Amino acid sequence: MSIKDDVKKMKAAAPFMAASDNNIRNQALHLIIENLKNNSEALFEANKKDTDKAEADNISQAVMKRLKFTENKLNDCIKGIEQLISLSDPIGKTTLKRELDEGLILHRITCPIGVIGVIFEARPDALVQISTLCIKSGNCAILKGGRETTNTNKALFDLIHDAVIKAGLPEDSMLLAQSHSEIDELLDCHGYVDLLIPRGSNSFVQYIMNNTKIPVMGHADGICHIYVDKDADTDKALQIIIDAKTQYTAACNAVETLLISRKIAKDFLPLLAGSLNKCGVRLRGTKEVTDIINVEKINENDFIEYLDLIVSVKLVESVDEAIEHINRFGSHHTDSIITENKEIAEKFMQMVDSAGVYCNCSTRFADGFRYGFGAEVGISTGKIHARGPVGLEGLVTYKYKLTGNGHIVDDYATGKKQFHFKDL
Repeated sequence: MSIKDDVKKMKAAAPFMAASDNNIRNQALHLIIENLKNNSEALFEANKKDTDKAEADNISQAVMKRLKFTENKLNDCIKGIEQLISLSDPIGKTTLKRELDEGLILHRITCPIGVIGVIFEARPDALVQISTLCIKSGNCAILKGGRETTNTNKALFDLIHDAVIKAGLPEDSMLLAQSHSEIDELLDCHGYVDLLIPRGSNSFVQYIMNNTKIPVMGHADGICHIYVDKDADTDKALQIIIDAKTQYTAACNAVETLLISRKIAKDFLPLLAGSLNKCGVRLRGTKEVTDIINVEKINENDFIEYLDLIVSVKLVESVDEAIEHINRFGSHHTDSIITENKEIAEKFMQMVDSAGVYCNCSTRFADGFRYGFGAEVGISTGKIHARGPVGLEGLVTYKYKLTGNGHIVDDYATGKKQFHFKDL
C-alpha cells in the first residue's frame, strides 16, 4: 500500500476530525502528556540510538543540538501541550454575522484546514508540537521527520497516536511517514493534502516548494538582524546580542548579521568583539569593521545563515541604511533594533518588512510557545494566511454558512427584492 492510499483514508477522516468536540481533543492532549511522562525513559533510550548513530555519521553540531531529545525538551513539550489545553477552541468561531436581506443570514465560521503534511528535519520535539497543534485545531496530520530521528519519532508518534485513539478521535487522523521515498509520494498527493509545511534547510524547503502542486507554507532562511543604533544603551545591546547569538545557535531565529551605527562603531566594536569572543563567537566583518577590530573580512554581499557561533558585522550610516540592508539581504523572518530613540524605533518597526520586528529585545523570542500559542508548526515568512510563528490561528481557515427561507437570486437580479446588508 502506498502513502497515497493512507492519505485518501485521512482525507475521508478529516470531516469527522473537524466536527470533533473540543473536550475530546483536549482529552487527547491530556492523554498525550500522561503517555509522555510514563514512557520518558523509553523515549530517551530511543533518542540515544539516534544520537549514537548521528555521532558515528559525523553529523554537524548544529544538527546534533536539534536531534537531542532531553528531559528539558520533554518538559518544554509538556508545558506547550498544557498551554494548548488552556487555549480556547479555534474551531467554530463566528468572525462575521450579516443579514443580507430579511431571513437571509450569512455567517463566517472558522474551521480546520483539513489534511496537513509537515516535513521536518532532525527535530523530535517538533513532532510533538506539530501533532498536538493539529489535534487541538481539528486537523489531520501527516508527519515526516528526518532519518536522523527515526527511532525517536516512531516512539513519540506511537504514544501520541495511542492517546488520539483512546480519546475517541479518528484513527486515520494521524500518519507517520518513515521512508525517504515517501516524501516524493506525499508531494504527489495534490487533491488529498490541503497544506504542506516544511521545516529544514534552505535547499530542503526549496525542493518541497518546487516539486509539488500542494500549497506550501514556511520559510527557507532565517537570516535575522540586530541593528544597534547610535542611541542604543551599550550594556543592553551587548546582553541582547549575546542572547540572540548564543542562547540556541541552531535555531532559525538566532541573529546572523549585526548592523552597527557608524557613529558609535569605534567605541562599540571592541566591546562587542570582547563580549562575543568570551562566548566563543567568531566575528566576520566588512572592510570598515576590520579596520577597527581584527576579525575575518567578508564582502559587502556575503551575509548568510550560519546556525553556528559565527556572526557577520557591517557598519551603517543611519536607520534608513539598516532598513534598506535588512529588506534586501534578510529573509523576512525576525529583525530587531536596539535604541533609546522612540522615533527611530517606530520608523524601523514600520519600515522593516519582516514577520517579526522587535525593539530592545532578542530575536530568539520569535517562537510560538513564547507568544503564548502553545507551540508552533513553524515560522511563516509569507504574507498570505499566516505569518510569523504559526500556531492555532494559522491552522484554521473559514467557511461561509448562508441560511435562507426559499430565497433565490433571480428576485434580486430582476429588482423584485433588494439587499439591505446589516451586520448583526
